Amino acid sequence: MTKSRLVNVVAKRAHLTKKASKEAIEIFLDELRKGLKKGEKVVLSGFGTFYLSKVADKQVVPFGKEDKRQTIKGHHVVNFRVGKPLKKMVW
Repeated sequence: MTKSRLVNVVAKRAHLTKKASKEAIEIFLDELRKGLKKGEKVVLSGFGTFYLSKVADKQVVPFGKEDKRQTIKGHHVVNFRVGKPLKKMVW
């Protein structure tokens, strides 16, 4: 499902204009991003949890070039843990 299709579905089911629906979805996504940026877990009951994890620095060796080790700097990644109701529905 694309964002534009989601906007259409929300507009129809909530009896909103497409503009209002799009704005509501944008606000939701913006707040989700802000929470993750602060390092908070974002819990959506019945759906799942978004959270950040830190990936440590890694030493990698390109294939066939053992003398050229490279370091990939540590960084954060966004993870998602599926909630039980969604898991039951999908699996």
